[in-house]
Amino acid sequence: MSMPGRTGGFSDVRSLLEGVRTGAMSVDQALSLFPLLQIHQLDDFARLDLGRATRKGVPEVIFSPGKSDEAFVAIVQAFVGDGGVALAARVTPARAALVERALGGAPVAENPTAAVCTYHEQAGTLVAAAAGYVPPSGRGVVGIISAGTADVSAAEEAGMVATHMGCRVLRAHDVGVAGVHRLLEPLADMVAEGVQVLVVAAGMEGALPSVVAGLVDIPVIGLPTSTGYGMGGAGTAALLSILQTCTPGLVAVNIDNGVGAGAAAGLIARGQAGQRS
Repeated sequence: MSMPGRTGGFSDVRSLLEGVRTGAMSVDQALSLFPLLQIHQLDDFARLDLGRATRKGVPEVIFSPGKSDEAFVAIVQAFVGDGGVALAARVTPARAALVERALGGAPVAENPTAAVCTYHEQAGTLVAAAAGYVPPSGRGVVGIISAGTADVSAAEEAGMVATHMGCRVLRAHDVGVAGVHRLLEPLADMVAEGVQVLVVAAGMEGALPSVVAGLVDIPVIGLPTSTGYGMGGAGTAALLSILQTCTPGLVAVNIDNGVGAGAAAGLIARGQAGQRS
């Protein structure tokens, strides 16, 4: 059975099921081909995993650096056209404006990839959502904490991912150990709101994740950031501090990996909420 030229989108499922119904292929053959239906090839520069959110519970996030403007816009359009939303990270203001011009303005009837773009300049995150798109909900509560304002960019990457995994996201920024008394009230509020996992972003010596993990009885994901100076100023000191912690229940993602932290937090919260889809 040959697949259509565009190997992606759920329109191809019908032909697959027809093949099983008519006996042109076995159930096992159909199962082996099914993952390929989620792949959308754009010319020769991208093979998009459109089914990742369904398969993994974690949405694809487009990494902006290293792509041409034309490729980036085409990838965003493909995700909007297929699932109603595109998420992107490390997006410059100029590139965000380019996407807004390409996807905005035209009525949906005339432009199937028309979308409203929400850009968080400090975080470099971009969400392009088609009319009628509503993020999933009811999949747990995630808390996002950053030590300083310089750590907000990585923290908000995590917040974007967790939000579009269906989690309610609570935030507290600029509560680092240089004035640790700032932490107590927002942390208590998060616990009272039933937060199920915390992402704690910190640069410099990376002490805040260990402090938080020592105060709560839920998983804490340490997100080291490349803020600081001198020895370890690119985030290695913060990463090593989190890895070397004596506080149980604290784990680490890589430096500035807000997307990974948000994905892990979303999966934990979803499991705690009893939601597996």
